[in-house]
Amino acid sequence: MIIDYLDPHAAGDYRADLCIVGGGPAGIAIALAFADSPFTVCLIEGGGFSGEDRSQSLYEGESAGDLPLDAGTSRMRVLGGSCTLWGGGCIPFSDDDLAPRDWVPDSGWPLRYADLAPWYEKAREFCRINATPLPGHFDGSPPRAPLDLDPEALVNFVFARSPITFGDAYREALRRSDNVTLLLHANVMELDATADAATVTGARIGSLDGRRGCVRARHYVLAAGGIENARIMLLSDSVAPAGLGNDRDLVGRYFMDHPCGAIGSVRADDPDRLTRPYERTIGKVRAPLSPEIGLSFEAQRAHRSLNARVHPFAVEGRVPHGIRALRDVRAALRPPRHTEATLLEARLCAALQNGPTGPAVAVHQKFVLSAMRVGLHMGDVVKAAAQKLVDRPTVRSDRAELVGFFEQAPQRDSRVLLGESRDALGLRRVRVEWRLNELDRHTWRTTTVIAGARLAATCNGRFEPAAWAMGDAPPEVHGTAHHMGTTRMSADPATGVVDPDGKVHGMANLHVAGSSVFPTGGWAFPTFTVVALSLRLAEQLRALLSESGGLL
Repeated sequence: MIIDYLDPHAAGDYRADLCIVGGGPAGIAIALAFADSPFTVCLIEGGGFSGEDRSQSLYEGESAGDLPLDAGTSRMRVLGGSCTLWGGGCIPFSDDDLAPRDWVPDSGWPLRYADLAPWYEKAREFCRINATPLPGHFDGSPPRAPLDLDPEALVNFVFARSPITFGDAYREALRRSDNVTLLLHANVMELDATADAATVTGARIGSLDGRRGCVRARHYVLAAGGIENARIMLLSDSVAPAGLGNDRDLVGRYFMDHPCGAIGSVRADDPDRLTRPYERTIGKVRAPLSPEIGLSFEAQRAHRSLNARVHPFAVEGRVPHGIRALRDVRAALRPPRHTEATLLEARLCAALQNGPTGPAVAVHQKFVLSAMRVGLHMGDVVKAAAQKLVDRPTVRSDRAELVGFFEQAPQRDSRVLLGESRDALGLRRVRVEWRLNELDRHTWRTTTVIAGARLAATCNGRFEPAAWAMGDAPPEVHGTAHHMGTTRMSADPATGVVDPDGKVHGMANLHVAGSSVFPTGGWAFPTFTVVALSLRLAEQLRALLSESGGLL
């Protein structure tokens, strides 16, 4: 069942066995794991079915760290969460990702791959992936064979692409469910708790039109994302001045992302030899499996660095007149859709751009003029068609740009706090202090040195490192919206907010799902592990609800 909390005829208060805050992949996975069960579930989502500027503005905040991080454009408030804009990349962690590393302070998960393996298999089904997950990669062959690399330095990891966005894929299942209630446009303002702050008694909700209410349940799950999970706990300060679950001042700390930046260029007569095996789109179709180039764990140990991956992007050289005209014609045949949702998505996608940037074409040529130019330069089009037939690029590449995506060192002072400004609901906005340290910078340099020369050699090219990547200029990196670590997992309450089962230390019925529980981030896209952990938590919650009797 789906209820819009903006509907004046909808009830103000709700009761359920389980209350889930956040309708992203984690929240949807947990809710649907309870579909057709004897337990009632209330899934609370602050947005609607599509992007809305008014709801999105609740995510805005301050940035005061080593590098700017825009909390308003690096996540999306909508059913399906920020994965509404994702590329579908999925890959599991391996034991090397999860194990403690003596050169990485505060590293190590209280779980191993064997603990996650059965849930990775269930996550594969939920994400509608056909390939089999294995430690650190998927079993299968991508459409183009990756390059042969020195395994002591660089390794090809095969990742899978999920073909779905979670809000679209599972909307009807949520609508049809008799025991799951999805509340749209309901924003959690605070979690109420008993006087000893040990048990949550309600989730206070509000809408932007002024409605207020409460969801009461036996167990609660925060699944609102790496920033918002911490914010809700910090805002819940009526009986715990520092926020719920924050007795040891850990909520919001250890904030991590995957810093990303262009580490240099490869100049070669044929740079496509390097870039083509790693293209994710073959023709017009996104490949279900693709390789990524990562630092081997042997190299990480030898150089005492963090994990990293490098993606080679082709940068086009001169575009023949006929091809440019054909592109203009195709663009003219695709009229833009200027809805609020599409404009918001375009703005967020631009903010999350992970590839190399260059000058954009500001204005398309008029359709008729472009069509005439196609005719005048039909030879260019014929040559391009012949190139496609032999799986070659239609436009010769000028160079390959190497973009690095880096694991970030967990550090206590990298954190999410509450700022002084308030949103439209009257709640304090977030203040993100994204901190980077010398181990991060060492990893950028190490990756640049190891990957640059070796990848250039694969196409008989010359590597030109970026000055910042070698430590000779200020860092030119930005986040990739993989917000992690703010409610980190640990068996010891002195070093983590949640236990290995996702339950908040010292609290009887509050749990956290999502990448905020990650103690370290590796280089892997986090969503696949988020779904696996969420499905694992769902089974634990089912057992807890079965043990504790009837509805509240």
